[in-house]
Amino acid sequence: MRIRDFREKSFFLSVCLVAVVLLVSGFFIYKRIINPYKSRDLVRVGLILDGDQATPYSDNFYNALNEVKREYKGRVETVIKSNVTVDDEEAVIRELVFEKCDIIITNSYGFGDLAKKMAGSYPDIEFIQATQSNANEKPVYKNYHTFMGRIYEGRYIAGQVAGRKLKELIDQGSIRGDQAVAGYVAAYPYPEVISGFTAFYLGMKDQCKEATMKVKYANTWTSYQKEYDLAKELIDEGCVIISQHSDTTGPAVACENSKADHIVFHIGYNQSMTGIAPTTSLVSTRINWTPYLISAVGAVLSGHDIEDDIDGRKTGNDAGAGFDKDWVRMLDINTTIAAAGTEKMVNESIEGFKEGRIHVFRGNYKGVDPDDPKDRIDLTREYIENKDCSAPLFHYILDGIEVE
Repeated sequence: MRIRDFREKSFFLSVCLVAVVLLVSGFFIYKRIINPYKSRDLVRVGLILDGDQATPYSDNFYNALNEVKREYKGRVETVIKSNVTVDDEEAVIRELVFEKCDIIITNSYGFGDLAKKMAGSYPDIEFIQATQSNANEKPVYKNYHTFMGRIYEGRYIAGQVAGRKLKELIDQGSIRGDQAVAGYVAAYPYPEVISGFTAFYLGMKDQCKEATMKVKYANTWTSYQKEYDLAKELIDEGCVIISQHSDTTGPAVACENSKADHIVFHIGYNQSMTGIAPTTSLVSTRINWTPYLISAVGAVLSGHDIEDDIDGRKTGNDAGAGFDKDWVRMLDINTTIAAAGTEKMVNESIEGFKEGRIHVFRGNYKGVDPDDPKDRIDLTREYIENKDCSAPLFHYILDGIEVE
């Protein structure tokens, strides 16, 4: 072989070797830095709950996680920590880290700040936080995600059911227009809660112009007795319909057991209340956590970024949806006591939300920020809820809503 040929072949082999090294190096850089995920045969999911299966809100997460396990047939293990307080959260997260969880899900708004901080400390674990709005706030962690269903849609329809019943009672002569008062047991004065009872109120006004509403805060999510007592107070003050954004069945039981000299009905949240309050519960609504969690766990199993596999509206590391993606549901219309035409109205409103025809936070209403009297809102210009994140941000108290 001539020296020149040898050199040319050596040069060619050297170039090929360098190319192979660069390709292999590039692959590992991509896997480690650009796309650090890898597919897995098994994932362990940790779930932190502020309640337990006796509280409907937390029970929905149990049920959703069971659906995830059924979906992936032996590829998902779960570790569930119930009745966790904000003070205990860090220790519980560290327990789940020690138990080698690949995903940690936290279900309460109050858990969000620490969950995000812990995500920064454990970048190899996916942290998923329900009902928070901080995923895209700095610092942004690739492994910290937030999600929530557009529950104001369900609240609005629940309010329509209440308003239709009030209108029927007025038309029948069972109550006067000034007695068309709803009571609302609310957990905390958070935007999530305020947004919810505002949507309920606006839905009620859509069907009954005479309707007014009183709100009492429990300042807890999970106290059956406190919620029961507040519902009873509202009934004693003349409220004809009781609804709630709190996590127990206390308000429903208070309605069913009422000895008031006026008729009382209930609108539920998180689960159907017809079995608990068969003669008073009109309808319930809830967020369906299942679609998101099936997609998120599936993404981790497949080695994908979570948001890439979510079917919903996504902004950065946050995702949300409503009736359009089955993230919100109406539960068990009690046709034996609901006003005539309720079922048809509910179905039409669900379709209205799916098609984008219903605009909840719009109308001849004004309100004020309870923490800043100078900050007022006029809904003749529509407020777009969930515009920038899945967690509700509406925080104004509308004229006509009495808050205690």
